[in-house]
Amino acid sequence: MLKSLHISNYALISELHIDFESGFSVITGETGAGKSIIMGALSLLLGQRADSRSIKEGEQKCVIEALFDVNAYGLESFFADNELDYDAANCLVRRELTVAGKSRAFVNDTPVSLAQLRELATRLIDIHSQHENLLLSNDGYQLNVVDVIARNAELLSAYRDRYVAWRNLQQERVQLQQLADRQSADVDYMRYQYRQLEEAALKEGELEELEQEQETLSHAEEIKLGLQRAVQLLSDEDRVLPLLKDSFSAVSQVGAYVGEGSEWAERLHAAYIELKDIADELQSREERLEVDPARLEWVDGRLSELYTLCKKYRVEGVDGLIALRDELDAKLQRIDSFDDELAALERKLALAEKDLSDAADELTRSRVAATDSIERYLVDQLSRLGMPNIRFKVDVQAAAGYTEYGRDEVQFLFSANKNKSLMPVAQTASGGEIARVMLAVKSLVAHRAGLPTIVFDEVDTGVSGEIAHRMGEIMQQMGEDMQVITITHLPQIAARGVRHYKVYKDESGEQAQTFIRSLTAEERVAEIAKMLSGEQVTEAALRQAEQLLQ
Repeated sequence: MLKSLHISNYALISELHIDFESGFSVITGETGAGKSIIMGALSLLLGQRADSRSIKEGEQKCVIEALFDVNAYGLESFFADNELDYDAANCLVRRELTVAGKSRAFVNDTPVSLAQLRELATRLIDIHSQHENLLLSNDGYQLNVVDVIARNAELLSAYRDRYVAWRNLQQERVQLQQLADRQSADVDYMRYQYRQLEEAALKEGELEELEQEQETLSHAEEIKLGLQRAVQLLSDEDRVLPLLKDSFSAVSQVGAYVGEGSEWAERLHAAYIELKDIADELQSREERLEVDPARLEWVDGRLSELYTLCKKYRVEGVDGLIALRDELDAKLQRIDSFDDELAALERKLALAEKDLSDAADELTRSRVAATDSIERYLVDQLSRLGMPNIRFKVDVQAAAGYTEYGRDEVQFLFSANKNKSLMPVAQTASGGEIARVMLAVKSLVAHRAGLPTIVFDEVDTGVSGEIAHRMGEIMQQMGEDMQVITITHLPQIAARGVRHYKVYKDESGEQAQTFIRSLTAEERVAEIAKMLSGEQVTEAALRQAEQLLQ
């Protein structure tokens, strides 16, 4: 329930505070007094788009704040999921707007996104204005009404899970087919590339090994001569090794007489062995090394082939070529398996569509079962609203395909006259008739959906007299189960309210200001009399006002 509304620096409002109570309340006021301004501010709390031009001239920020009692709404999970403080008796919702165009929203003083604000607001309050009567021409709205009355929330949730699974499989099939088509168009070229790389007999590290071999073969004669010279300098008489051996013998002889002699001898012996090993290795390498022009020519050719492939396929080294070859191999294998994949996907899609069809059929049965009670309720209410010959039918027909709401199309068919065929409401009903139909629909939905608060914004346009009385009765009855707030120009409806608020504009200062206040019993009589007779309130109007209030 909406407990209070506070508005500051919004349009013509500097500061406004209003406390609401349960049941049926009415708001009246002259045209231009600011009733629509209050509705605009309330709409901001529901997450509607903000406009910095709405800020009162000369001010930097406007604030709209509403206090709700949410004890009976079952919102604990919403607050827990969104990590918000939960105070069932005092849920504070606030929206702030600055002249810079920045908008912020808060729930219990915790910042929230507009999406979170909208989600909460739809479970707190419903504002029905004149333009919402156009919803009766919207098939989706009519379908939603049927689902609310049929209590199809769980069925819809189960259906949507299957619908999403089915749509995902459809998209997967389209993507797989597109991939198959694209790759199949290039398959011949891909096979040519793969064969070329496969025939190249690529080996990891081959390029580096060949480059090293090419370097060696290109300088084989120089290397051979160098090795021969090194072996000669190490091993020939009067060269390093013979002299080192003699040095070892000499030191060994004096070792017995000098303390460090043994160590020197060991070190000379180790140096001799190491240099001899080096000389042997150099000689062995020199003997194995051949000047081989034919091998060099082959290495040059192989390197040229590898360089050409790397440049052609724009990769670095043989490892890149191997990776490309393996990637092409995998793609070719995938192309060869596309038919099997598509067949498997078609089988899964068929099963998913069967599940979806079953869920859609269940929804259809539930909707059709609910139509009778909807029709009876609306015929009864509209008869009370001055349509004695009303005929109303909820037409549920199969749609062309699946949607996220099932496989049904719903139309409200209507006839207010005996000699007229049933036609869609939006095509045949007058403005006043549409207002009455929408009120009846709203009362039906409000009772069944358990809406906490509903605000009617001048939905009585186009009606008067006894019909206005009947509309007031329906709103009053709705107020027995929920909070109903109605902005009205009709005294017959205004008199039905448990509480009566008046919106008025004060133009005595430098700027016009909008205010709202709760009327006393005496003030209500005067206000309703004024609504009956205009500015000049007569005694007859006052008596009639008292009768309406009684």
